[in-house]
Amino acid sequence: MRDLLIGVNYLHSNGLAHTELRLEKLHISPIDRHVKVGILGNAANFNDCIPDDNKLDSNMDRRKMMIAFDMRCLGFIMAKMVLRDLMDPMIFAKFKAFLSKGNEPSCLREFLMHIVNRNPSPENVGFQILDRNWGAGWNLLSLLLATKSSQKISCLDALRHPFLCGPRWRVDPTMDMIRWSLGSTAVRITEEYIYGRQQRRRIAYFIELMEMLNPHSKPRSWLEMLPGKWRLLYSTGRHIGLTFRQPSTRILVGDVHLNITKLSKLHATFSIKSDIGFKVMLGQDWPHDKTGASGKLEINSLSKLRAGRRLYIKEETSTKISSATPDIRDSILEKLSSKKWRKTIPIKEFPSSLPVAKLVPSDVNISMSLDEPLTRNVATAQDVIREVRTQVPPEIFDLSKIVCGTYVDSRLLVLRSVDGSALLFTRSLVNEDD
Repeated sequence: MRDLLIGVNYLHSNGLAHTELRLEKLHISPIDRHVKVGILGNAANFNDCIPDDNKLDSNMDRRKMMIAFDMRCLGFIMAKMVLRDLMDPMIFAKFKAFLSKGNEPSCLREFLMHIVNRNPSPENVGFQILDRNWGAGWNLLSLLLATKSSQKISCLDALRHPFLCGPRWRVDPTMDMIRWSLGSTAVRITEEYIYGRQQRRRIAYFIELMEMLNPHSKPRSWLEMLPGKWRLLYSTGRHIGLTFRQPSTRILVGDVHLNITKLSKLHATFSIKSDIGFKVMLGQDWPHDKTGASGKLEINSLSKLRAGRRLYIKEETSTKISSATPDIRDSILEKLSSKKWRKTIPIKEFPSSLPVAKLVPSDVNISMSLDEPLTRNVATAQDVIREVRTQVPPEIFDLSKIVCGTYVDSRLLVLRSVDGSALLFTRSLVNEDD
């Protein structure tokens, strides 16, 4: 990939654009074994007009557009080289359709998890490569495939990217790269599904860091970033699973989504709907194939968006209650004060408050649908609701408990509830069946 970027950068620096970069047009030199860019018959010149014809602005726009097209082609080549499943024309067509619909390239990992082999990421070598160095490969791929030409990365910046530099060349990460690394690490920890005390503490630690580095603190930014479909990854609140208890009704909860729609009403800013999919397995024993009657629980609510602040109450040392684990904020401040983080994030003390997007919810409406043969059994429906409420975080079932948003970007969202627990979401697809 570095050889390819060096060759394309040579073309761009000499006023040329390849315009037809494809994996089939790359060659490996038999002499030095480096990748070469071949077949320049369709190369275009940026400077196709003289300076006196008043077309300098249009010529500059043409230059940016042609460079952006080459960078997008490099993104397709990188995706095919790393993810071998994209060599399949059918899968690659879905990959290109996802981008042509205007979806965020930063959500590619969430999308590809559904179409590439249908396997979890640890079993896919391509996912392992892109997940290295805190998800640096996914960050570079999203920058190459950015929708807007102004958001695309240049060849020189791509050569300095942590994914291509690796441990051999040390580079100082940008603030965007730090945010990306924190979010990617939190997502990877949630996928391990080993929620011990140390792991839960580590996830809460990364969420607190993300909130301190929130790039969109004003409500105006939340109006643009918040609408969409979000999948619940983790909750720092109470976890009640099925390991150490025998539920009265066997419920297997699937994906939990939060659908947020922007409204043009005076009394409401957003329409928030949580979708909880689950399966009901009748009988006292769990079936091996985990089959059962499907069900869906929907909770709807309207919410207003206001500017607010999250206050951190700093207690005196003498009045603190002794705990077996130290405060997470103290460990964050100690980490940020270290020599490694001090150059990038100059924070001397933990802030007393942080700006947040305050959510003012209204009444909550709940509806549930069950497949046969459970539709006519009221007692079973009540047991199902009780068991779903036990397994799902209470903020998802009662949307009025969500009071503010503390972090949002193109792929991740953090919401806080009344009791202070955090909900971590990742942006999902609007229609996963497409």
